[in-house]
Order: sequence, then C-alpha cells, then structure tokens
Amino acid sequence: MPQAAKAHTSADFTRQFADDVRAGLEKPGQKELPSKYFYDAVGSALFEVISLLPEYGLTRAGERVLHRHAEEITERVALPAVVAELGSGSGRKTRLILETMARRQPTLYHPIELSRTALSMCEREMNQLDSVSVLGFETGYLDGLREAAARREPGQHLLVLFLGSSIGNFERKPAEEFLRKIREILTTGDALLLATDLVKPADQLLKAYDDPLGVTAAFNLNLLSRINRELDGDFNLQMFRHLAKWNEQEHRIEMHLASTAHQTVTVRKSQLAVSFEKGETIWTESSHKYDADEIIDMAGEAGFRSNGQWFDDEWPFAETLLVPA
Repeated sequence: MPQAAKAHTSADFTRQFADDVRAGLEKPGQKELPSKYFYDAVGSALFEVISLLPEYGLTRAGERVLHRHAEEITERVALPAVVAELGSGSGRKTRLILETMARRQPTLYHPIELSRTALSMCEREMNQLDSVSVLGFETGYLDGLREAAARREPGQHLLVLFLGSSIGNFERKPAEEFLRKIREILTTGDALLLATDLVKPADQLLKAYDDPLGVTAAFNLNLLSRINRELDGDFNLQMFRHLAKWNEQEHRIEMHLASTAHQTVTVRKSQLAVSFEKGETIWTESSHKYDADEIIDMAGEAGFRSNGQWFDDEWPFAETLLVPA
C-alpha cells in the first residue's frame, strides 16, 4: 500500500499547533481551542469508544443509513470515479461506500486526515478490501481535496465523502463558505456525500455529549493532556471539568472545559502564560444540528443541488448527495 502523502513536517505541525493554542487562549472574552487537535492517538482511541456508547447514537445512525442505502447512493455517482474523504477517522463507515463502489469499478481512495493515527487506522481498515487502492494525504481538508482532484486522470469524476456530521463543527456561515470552497474544486459529474446530524430533544443530545461513564469528558480533557505532552504545557487536569451545553438559539451543542479555581497555566512552546478565573471556560467544540430542508438550502447557497437524501429515524440523521448546480 502506498504511504500517506505528507503535506507538512512534524516541526511545521508543532509550530502551527503552538500558534493556534496561543491565539485561542489569548482570545478576548471567550477562550477557545480548535477541535481538530482532539485526535492524537489517545483522542482517536477515545472517540472510537464514544461511538460505541448507548447515549451517542450519531455514529450508529450514519452506519445504518449507509448499510441500507450505499448501493442506491453509489448508483447515482458517475463513473469512473475516485473517492476522497475529508476526515476519514478509522474508515469504518467509509468501508460501506467503498465496497459498493468496488463492485462497479476498481477504486482509488484518498483519505484526508490531520491525525496520523487516524490515517494509519483507516489505511489498515481499507487494506482488507479487494479492488480498492489507498493513497492518504496527511493534511488539511481543502489542501488534500485539491491534491486528490489534481491527481485524477482525464475523464475521472470525484466522489467526496464528508461523513460523521463533521460539518456541524463549523458555525453556520463558515459551514456554507466551506461548502462553497469544496464546490470550487469540483467539476460537472463530481459529487459530495454530506452527513448531518438533525435537531432532536435537548436532553437526548446532552446525554450524548456528557455520558455517565465519563468517556466524553476524558476525550475533552485529553486536549489539555496533548498540549502538556507536545507543547510543554502544565495544565492540571484535576483543576478543569468537562461541560456540555445546548444552545437553543443556535441549535448547537457546545463542549467546554471549565476551570475549577483561579489559576495560571504556562504553555512553553506557545510562549504563553494564561490566567483563568474560577468557572471560566475554554470552548473546545461546537456540534450544530440541522433541519433536513436547511441542509439543502445551505448547499444551494454554496453552488450545489441535491441528488438524493436518506434518513435514519431511530436517531434523526441525514446523508445528502450533492452535485454541482
């Protein structure tokens, strides 16, 4: 199997990580940390456990939709096609699409991941599939997608997968702008399969993001551990607690880390010393929830039209196949 194409060195990544941590923790009003840094080896393993929790139905909902409809979805994709995935994770859900694609044609698959651990897990998973070859890109979503688009042969189409409802980690206007940037890379005959978690009762969502076993709390707190390990930080994890909140107005779950005391934390590679008041939080992730029509309207503003939409009723969730308008 080909090795993942690396778009940055370890030093480049550390420098960017340090800069992002400094910018986020110095942000006036509300301290923040980018959710993309959740997924080191520990974070990726913890997320795999989260996906199995009974309270967290999102992953299973996406898998059910693909189990039931992967054949119908891929039949609507123009051939020959290359598959590129934004944020592949372990690739468990992706396998359902690739298996159906491989029955129609030999398939080249490009997982695009910032996390080297997740990319390696995905490559091991896909290595088991017949008629599928893998070339991963260890880089950001758009840079990786441009690379995948540039490598395709004349006449080949591109099927882009954005599964797991990761679009929900963007604020709504940036989500639309992100879709617009994807649209700029695609051409006639290409397609984007977009997964979105749908609005559901607040108590159901809060249980999903603050499970009684504390796995999500460990996942959130591991971000501080990663800063300690990789950026020479001195966060005391016992002085922060996981906090999940439902923002009704914005239709989003917010994950925070709340300081339990007045304290000062140093992150040496970010050249940063930052003070926290008791109760002050670091906002680490948003997870926006959508209405089905809202997805199509947002995609339409970004230059797409819908070529099909499939739902899970057990845990309201949608997969929408979008094509250039």
